[in-house]
Amino acid sequence: GYVQECVNIFRKLGGNLNAFDAWLLLRGLKTFGLRMEKHNQNGQVVAEFLNKQPLIEKVCYPGIPEHEQYALAKSQMTDFGGVIGIYLKGDKKTVNKVLNRVKLLTRAVSLGSVESLITQPVAAVHFNVPLEFRELAGISDNLVRISVGIEEPEDIIADLKQALDQEVND
Repeated sequence: GYVQECVNIFRKLGGNLNAFDAWLLLRGLKTFGLRMEKHNQNGQVVAEFLNKQPLIEKVCYPGIPEHEQYALAKSQMTDFGGVIGIYLKGDKKTVNKVLNRVKLLTRAVSLGSVESLITQPVAAVHFNVPLEFRELAGISDNLVRISVGIEEPEDIIADLKQALDQEVND
């Protein structure tokens, strides 16, 4: 039927974009380097800020010296990206309170965007993964993932600070 014919065409031609999507992709590639540079810079600044917060148990980011593979990452990489994992002191309820307090960061599971995103992996992308496998991978209820965007780092930090400080003061 129709679906099988589509599959056959896809197999023969491969995945291809329509003209408008191809144009958007080419246009976006022109600023990709600038966006990645800002993404990396912001990731580093935000990770360093988070590493000093009392509500945070651990920061998972290869660009901070406390990371167990910092030396290896530094020898292999020029920058460390903008995706940060943090373990909050507390449980799922603590995480939800913090996530509900952010204003600038968008609560979403995506990683690739120019705006900063925040999510709780256990409640989103790993919801259906059995507990024993999540534990093996370090995906606990208090894990939060942040994809740092290209906003001004002071704005990102201010938003995270107010959300974390409210929880500490409660």
